[in-house]
Amino acid sequence: MNIKHLALKQFNNLLFRTNVKNLCIFVNIRLFEHEEEYMIKKEKKYTYFEAGEGTPIVVLHGLMGGLSNFDGVANFFPTKGYKVIIPELPIYTQSLLKTNVKAFARYVKDFITFKGYERVILVGNSLGGHIGLYFTKQYPELVRGLVITGSSGLYESAMGESYPKRGDYEYIKKKAEDVFYDPKVATKEIIDEVFATVNDRIKLLKTLTIAKSAIRHNMAKDLPKMHAPTCIIWGKQDKVTPPEVADEFKKLLPNSSLYWIDECGHAAMMEKPDEFNELLYNWLIEKKL
Repeated sequence: MNIKHLALKQFNNLLFRTNVKNLCIFVNIRLFEHEEEYMIKKEKKYTYFEAGEGTPIVVLHGLMGGLSNFDGVANFFPTKGYKVIIPELPIYTQSLLKTNVKAFARYVKDFITFKGYERVILVGNSLGGHIGLYFTKQYPELVRGLVITGSSGLYESAMGESYPKRGDYEYIKKKAEDVFYDPKVATKEIIDEVFATVNDRIKLLKTLTIAKSAIRHNMAKDLPKMHAPTCIIWGKQDKVTPPEVADEFKKLLPNSSLYWIDECGHAAMMEKPDEFNELLYNWLIEKKL
């Protein structure tokens, strides 16, 4: 199995937030563009992509997978002296009791221990950023640096006023388009796959469980105590986690740097991969990581 095949099955960052009146959908999805095949490794309970040699960069994808969302990172950094590792997180394969931010952070810790890495650079988008933040709080001795983009952990945007009926295709289409600066990125193929996922009862239940966990694990009080070098890369037109969220992360994280990408929505590493990689690489050089 390769990364393209996995990407066709799974999708990044479908985040539901519930309250008394509404259910909000955050969608951030993209299929693998290129035809090159990337081998996926399977060892014990772990499935992951790996490329390059050097300082390990562990990439944390969002809800519903989406290893391919970091295609640009996976191609660029192995040429710069880094080993890129993208573990497939057990978003929908663990019991409900282990379907939460804390359990996912523990899974990443166990994976890093299994691989024998002493200290890593974590890169996370949306829910993956939240997992990276919680991991850094719990296991600071394992973190060289942290990179977050469009991360949850402080705020989730209310992207709708009504309950999205499971059969409401137009609602899903609009939410998918809103994730990107350019709505054309949300192709019919992507929307169809999201629609099918929303109509899967088991995945829907686990998605709601994770969303409640994300809200429960708000990081505001923890961030000032976290001193790992942190790179914050944000799309200026992010509607899911708006620019003020990035400003708040910068304010609360004592050792952080904030960089903006214009004409870019919630998934900077997907919409503007070259700019994202340049910003991240320059930050790594500056911090000697």
